[in-house]
Amino acid sequence: MAETDDVTKGLHDAERKLLQQLRTVRRRIRNHKPAEIEDQLTRGQRIADAVAATMGSWKFIIIQTTILFFWIVLNVTAYVREWDPYPFILLNLALSFQAAYAAPFIMMSQNRQQDIDRKEAANDYKINIKAELEIELLHEKIELMHQKIDELCEREVVHLRKAARGLQPGKRDSEEG
Repeated sequence: MAETDDVTKGLHDAERKLLQQLRTVRRRIRNHKPAEIEDQLTRGQRIADAVAATMGSWKFIIIQTTILFFWIVLNVTAYVREWDPYPFILLNLALSFQAAYAAPFIMMSQNRQQDIDRKEAANDYKINIKAELEIELLHEKIELMHQKIDELCEREVVHLRKAARGLQPGKRDSEEG
């Protein structure tokens, strides 16, 4: 029995240490403001985020569609001297360059966001562990309270029985004899 108590106490100590570490990490994370995180970004990361945000917007799609439309109309109607005749080789080259440069910017931004998401998932996992440990500790405390209440009830029942026996003289005499 003493062995199990030692093991249980060791587990409780380990759980308490883990809880303390998780609380420290949580406080540190809570104290970081989003502006501080933005200040830690390199210039390349800021550029990648800006390019990805711009190219992933409706404004960019509408502007690019408008430019492409006018490019094609001006070259088909020959309103201005045809600088890019029908297969629109120059337009294809321009769009290929755009795609070739946009893809790495978007990938860098997505990779950075993925790293952020991975850290948040790790923090969520730690928080879940902390919540689970705290719930376990609360269950143990409630169980202890129930045990103490049961002990008090048993003592009270014993006292009440003694008091009831003391009030009934006939039973008391028959029990003694």
